[in-house]
Amino acid sequence: MRKRITLFGLALVFLVTGIALASSSEQSISPDEALQRLMDGNKRYVESKMTSSASCNATSRAALASSQKPYAIILTCSDSRVPPEIIFDKGLGEIFVIRVAGNVPDPVVIGSIEYAAEHLGSPLVMVLGHERCGAVKATVEAKGKTTGSKNIDAIAKAIEPSVKSAAKNCKAGKGNAKCADAKNSEFLENVSDANAKSVAANLTKQSPILKHLAKEKKIKIVAAKYDLDDGLVTLFK
Repeated sequence: MRKRITLFGLALVFLVTGIALASSSEQSISPDEALQRLMDGNKRYVESKMTSSASCNATSRAALASSQKPYAIILTCSDSRVPPEIIFDKGLGEIFVIRVAGNVPDPVVIGSIEYAAEHLGSPLVMVLGHERCGAVKATVEAKGKTTGSKNIDAIAKAIEPSVKSAAKNCKAGKGNAKCADAKNSEFLENVSDANAKSVAANLTKQSPILKHLAKEKKIKIVAAKYDLDDGLVTLFK
């Protein structure tokens, strides 16, 4: 009887150790590996070969009920056509998603990113813009004036610097007195691109925690854009 108990105890130790090692292995994924997982998932999505449903079941829910270890943080727009879990073909517990119109950060958003990076150990932060963004369009059309809503104005104010940045290098504005007056799609896309890049570049300036983690190479911050037409996610250099 004592021998059986001893064997059972050893088996239990090996089981617990195995779970711990598996968790440690998952947690030690590098930023580049995390990014590759996202891009591989996007490729499956574009090719209609999605597999994430297999990890969205009762077994997965039970395994994740007491803890989570997402390997990527994604800050993106609230646009209904840009759901990260779908366009990256991800299941439960894989990505930590923060969505707000225009993918712009405020203290609450930055705090959410800090939480996932510092406490959950997520090694990758992606700022994901997208084509034909309504928040960008509203900002461009407002021309620095009120949109009629102080709350939407707060979003526009965050995007406004990207309008000025895009205007400096805007091919769409040729022949116009002011590039920002060119309300065509090319200029709007230039603003959207500039906004995603700016948000990503400024996260470490707005957060000492993210700055420290980036300096220690514990996180990587990237900017990208989602194409509404073909479903592709393109990384900005």
